[in-house]
Amino acid sequence: MELLRNAVRPYAWGSRTTIPELLGREVPAPHPEAELWMGAHPGDPSRIVGPDGDERSLLELVEADPLGQLGRECAEHWGNRLPFLLKILAVEEPLSMQAHPSAEQSAEGYAREEAAGIPRDAPNRNYPDPTAKPELVCALTEFHALAGFRKPERTVELLRAIETPGLAKYTELLAAQPDSDGLRALFTTWITLPQPVLDELLPEVLDACVLHVKDHGEFDVECRTILELGEAHPRDAGVLAALLLNRLTLSAGEAIYLPAGNLHLYLHGTAVEILANSDNILRCGLTPKHVDVPELLRVVDFTCADMPILRGEPSACGEVYTTDAPEFELSRCEWDAGETGSLRVDNGKPQILLCTQGSVRIKAESGQEIELRRGQSVWVPASDPAVAVHPAESGRTQLFRATSGCL
Repeated sequence: MELLRNAVRPYAWGSRTTIPELLGREVPAPHPEAELWMGAHPGDPSRIVGPDGDERSLLELVEADPLGQLGRECAEHWGNRLPFLLKILAVEEPLSMQAHPSAEQSAEGYAREEAAGIPRDAPNRNYPDPTAKPELVCALTEFHALAGFRKPERTVELLRAIETPGLAKYTELLAAQPDSDGLRALFTTWITLPQPVLDELLPEVLDACVLHVKDHGEFDVECRTILELGEAHPRDAGVLAALLLNRLTLSAGEAIYLPAGNLHLYLHGTAVEILANSDNILRCGLTPKHVDVPELLRVVDFTCADMPILRGEPSACGEVYTTDAPEFELSRCEWDAGETGSLRVDNGKPQILLCTQGSVRIKAESGQEIELRRGQSVWVPASDPAVAVHPAESGRTQLFRATSGCL
């Protein structure tokens, strides 16, 4: 069991206050800070902090002792790699719209791009690694997102509520076929519109959204989101695509799971995210980065339904967010002010424990003890004995546990 020092990623969409405040640093930061990474990702691995202050890369530690750090089952299944990455997300501005490929699509795409000789760090590379990238995001504050395709009948209602002369034919296209195939047809049409056509249609749609908001229409939140995206990306087809997705507001503790093919976009808020240790992203728009439309259409899942909100199910380690992802499992444990009960965390798998509120004492059966303050995390290798977690303060305390999933 070792304390971690974690990398901060300074993407432009991040907050200048959230992560610095979480880590007890000066606020505001000089530049936006978007993500705090906890894990063994080759691009920015966490550092193990020894008792005398010396540091070592967690990636190097795993590579040197995969069986001890990961456990035999995890090491053998994932090729001696830690299969998950844990993050804090601090979303101040919307991210790009994107989807992630399945394991089969990733393996095939990676092999294809390797054979074509595309450098792994090339801007037009879709598959820098051969693995899937499912993810789960759990809100720490109110968290706003677009995720998954809304039921087509409901989207037709939205399009008719903001209908313009230029939009009408697209509305009727979906109304005539209100199913996954109809969504695919409309989505494909919109993201392949010639720029001159898009430049005429988008202002019409945005003006209609302004009127809908002024009239306090039924789709006020959806229209405000389209206006926000349109202001940031005034000539981007992704603004139209956003009309097709579920608009979600998560309360603290609520989560959404994004399996392969789920088209999504994070809008605003702070969250804990756990995802497979992969960089495979197919972007749809709202970004200056590479957009490969044919490959995106191969990956996107056009299943249409309300997006399930996960609230955690009781387990031995607090509340667990159940998914079918074999790469990860996330659970959350909370103590109200004055509670003193302990949490036993059994071992046999690689684990990261992250304190997001208050502070906790973590004591191993070997006698080792670490106090974990807000914003800090520890690495617990598979070979370590079980640990007990106790709240170290009288106030409210929150702890997240990340580990590998069920194979």
